[in-house]
Amino acid sequence: MTVSLHSARKCVLAAAIFTLMTSLSFTASAGTEAFKSGPIIKDYGKIAEVNSSLVIPAGMKFKVAFDLSSAAKPAELNRSIDTLARFINMHVAAGVKLEDISVAMVVHGKAVNDMTKDSVYQQLNAGQKNVNKDLIAQLVKHGAKFYVCGQTAAYYGITPDDLLPGVEMALSALTAHAVLAHDGYSVNPF
Repeated sequence: MTVSLHSARKCVLAAAIFTLMTSLSFTASAGTEAFKSGPIIKDYGKIAEVNSSLVIPAGMKFKVAFDLSSAAKPAELNRSIDTLARFINMHVAAGVKLEDISVAMVVHGKAVNDMTKDSVYQQLNAGQKNVNKDLIAQLVKHGAKFYVCGQTAAYYGITPDDLLPGVEMALSALTAHAVLAHDGYSVNPF
């Protein structure tokens, strides 16, 4: 009888796990369907329409700095860089003028690899191409600023000539954040 009760418990547990996994799978796929291309950077930064109760004041100017220290896996898009496209897309879709949005990304740590030209990226990532370069080019075209920590770059042997077009070298990430704060940028906490 104990074996039968044990087997019954295993069946109930297996059914519960299956139900939970099915539910999570459905929820995850339903969640991603809500996200569509945005109005400015079409291939990146997908956004969902939201009925927000937090009103964006008319004429508000966004000046936001982001911090990036983690590199993407080789040949994968860095989701944190995609966040800049999403930030621009969702605010323009919500009625903010593009010229009222200023974003900057301060890059340090291993993430500096994602800011390099293919020739350097391939040396650092077993011959893979840098899939972040198109997104970075589009962001730069729409006014985003990228500042690589010069101290980190020196540690990895990366020079200004190794960086993608539009990506600039700063004395340090600390310096870049201090200058951006002086210029009125808030730091995005995530």
